[in-house]
Amino acid sequence: MFDHGEISTLAQRLGDELGKRAWFVTSAESCTGGAIAAAITSIPGASNWFDGSIVSYADRIKHSVLGVDAKDLKLFGAVSEPVARQMACGVLAMMDANLSVAVSGIAGPDGGSEEKPVGTVWIAWAHAEGQEPVQIDAQCFHFQGERTSVQAQTVMEAIKGMLAILDEHPV
Repeated sequence: MFDHGEISTLAQRLGDELGKRAWFVTSAESCTGGAIAAAITSIPGASNWFDGSIVSYADRIKHSVLGVDAKDLKLFGAVSEPVARQMACGVLAMMDANLSVAVSGIAGPDGGSEEKPVGTVWIAWAHAEGQEPVQIDAQCFHFQGERTSVQAQTVMEAIKGMLAILDEHPV
């Protein structure tokens, strides 16, 4: 159903592109539980462009570590655009990176609702270079399949989004 080799290929390309720019990347992960960081660090030389990430599965970690507004967590829920955006900004500042990705979603098999069914995932990307203001983009995905498939699709889209940002910043 899902080609994990494609994740490795994307992660390798990400590393190559980050290295060309001397940029660092980081991640704030909820529903993927560190799978984005695992994909990144599976590439030899990742320490040249990756310092670390935060797995913020619990809302209290999103708030206390990443600085997500507790009111937004309560009002919108963890799986929401405002929360994903704040996670991306929080980890970007914490790790002193140039590029970050944040994911929060419902991987299943339980936890979905009519409003946010299983497979709903918000991904946010934040980037800054030098003194430029932080740029943030976010997108909601509705992935299909069982838990590991939703997680793998999330990792792929997270990396694809980072590559798209790098393509907008040529060497």
